Amino acid sequence: MASGQFNPFGSDMMLAQLMQDMQDPEMMREAQKMMNDPAFQERMKTLTDNPNFKEHMEQTTETMKDPEKQKEMEEKMKARVTAGQKELEDFKKKSAELEAEEKRKKENAKKKKNQKPKTSSKKKGVKKV
Repeated sequence: MASGQFNPFGSDMMLAQLMQDMQDPEMMREAQKMMNDPAFQERMKTLTDNPNFKEHMEQTTETMKDPEKQKEMEEKMKARVTAGQKELEDFKKKSAELEAEEKRKKENAKKKKNQKPKTSSKKKGVKKV
């Protein structure tokens, strides 16, 4: 995508997450509540009044009129979702690994804190003559 061009979906990973979220009924109920909020409606009006957004929507509308371009867009979107799913899986795996590592560190620190200090069997300050 050209620099500065409006992209309504952000990264491929965000797009993949959006597609997953849209399959979650609870997430969709929350989205409906949000869309009914007057403050959200005002923010959406600001977005849709943006000239870049309007231009992008006009371009998309024109593109969708051409069956070949529509098919091309669908293929690109499918490829982005597939790439995003891979990124999302990798991200979740890495996050789980980092959380497990952090948990191990905390457990080790807790164990060290709970250990009794080692004492020497020799008495300090007493010299044998």
